[in-house]
Amino acid sequence: MPVRAGGGPSAVVKWRPGPPSRLLPRLRHPAQVVVVAFAVAIALGTALLMLPAAKAGPGGAGVLEALFTATSTVCVTGLVVVDTAVYWSGFGHVVILGLVQIGGFGIMTSASVLVLLVSHRMGLRARMTAATETKTLGLGDIRAVVTGVVKASLLIEALTALVLTLRFATAYGESWPRAVWLGVFHGVSAFNNAGFALYSDSLMSFVTDPWICVPVALAIIAGGLGFPVLFELRRRPRRPRGWSTHTKIALCGTGAFLLGGCAFVTAVEWTNPATMGPLDVPGKLLAGFFQGVIPRTAGFSSVDIAAMRPVSWLGMDVLMFVGGSSAGTAGGIKVTTFAVLFFVLYADIRGEGSVNAFGRRLSAPLQRQALTVALLSVAAVVVSTVAFMIFSDHGLDRSLFEVVSAFSTTGMSTGITAHLPVGLQVLLIALMFVGRLGPITVASALALRRRVRLYDLPEERPVIG
Repeated sequence: MPVRAGGGPSAVVKWRPGPPSRLLPRLRHPAQVVVVAFAVAIALGTALLMLPAAKAGPGGAGVLEALFTATSTVCVTGLVVVDTAVYWSGFGHVVILGLVQIGGFGIMTSASVLVLLVSHRMGLRARMTAATETKTLGLGDIRAVVTGVVKASLLIEALTALVLTLRFATAYGESWPRAVWLGVFHGVSAFNNAGFALYSDSLMSFVTDPWICVPVALAIIAGGLGFPVLFELRRRPRRPRGWSTHTKIALCGTGAFLLGGCAFVTAVEWTNPATMGPLDVPGKLLAGFFQGVIPRTAGFSSVDIAAMRPVSWLGMDVLMFVGGSSAGTAGGIKVTTFAVLFFVLYADIRGEGSVNAFGRRLSAPLQRQALTVALLSVAAVVVSTVAFMIFSDHGLDRSLFEVVSAFSTTGMSTGITAHLPVGLQVLLIALMFVGRLGPITVASALALRRRVRLYDLPEERPVIG
């Protein structure tokens, strides 16, 4: 509680924390608040999806079906254990869309928007928590960041929804209300890299339609770039020399992975009779482009993922694991993490004393953080893949694809999700949760307290290699 020192009008106000609540444990670290907020949102989403009104048929959804779907929506993944188009009612689809939007914004970002609308101000604790979620380095501009995230999201979603609405209404005979709903749902799902669709075959019916596939792909790319990059491109669209190192890394990395992914998928699946083989050349190029964008990480599909060649699955495993850029709606370890590790490797091979990127030196804590994220992610994927191979009859290729898809919050599947044992479905739920929040955020939330070492141990050099 605030205590005024002295008695005059210019007295200094000091802060003394009051007694912690006996009902709820005090969340001291912002990461703990973010983790708990996501968990609460998933619980509320599960409760809403279990209502009889959310299910198309009689009765309500089961706990596992509702929990899996709620986690997949809040974590903007797209993996499902039931057919989204036919299992859920109109009310269920509205709940799914709302959870996707909240999960894409971020739970604490959404809460911060409500606070700003009601009180027009944000406290220090709210700013710290929102900064943790949005990956903002400073606290002074967090209000502008939060409002900018909402404005950018709604603008891109509206533009995507407009194009899709016109296409659904004019080319596919949908009524205008239905076309608007389809446009809004798929526009929001695309920008948030969620991959939920109101068609049982995802977007396979539109594999050769550029007016459907291209807007969806562009929205996915925009969401995957991350809000800091979008903000900087808007402020300095023609001044690349003035861009931050983060923006340069994100743009170069995203471009490289997009070009490489599209070329790889197109080349491997070009003659596959079950995917791109029957299409003409423009259709193959469009399908290859779309499927090269999807692993960035949105769970749509314009061809049958289960019918793709195993080598395509392996290539998409890599693309999904890396994912998009930081502070966006995509998952994975992030392009920036991969790029930092690449620059570390490059500097070590060249024998350089420091790690540099685009004329700037990368700090040692940043390098350690990138290594920590990568190793924790690899460990989560390897352990989960082993569990899949032990407790199911699926081989390495399908098991690895499913695990990476869940951890990277991509949402693509080879068709085995709904038929997995309950224990493995619960494992996928945990992977989606950790993948959306990030292994460091979850680990920080689980830590009992931060340790500060006041001394250094003697240095030693083990033999490497």
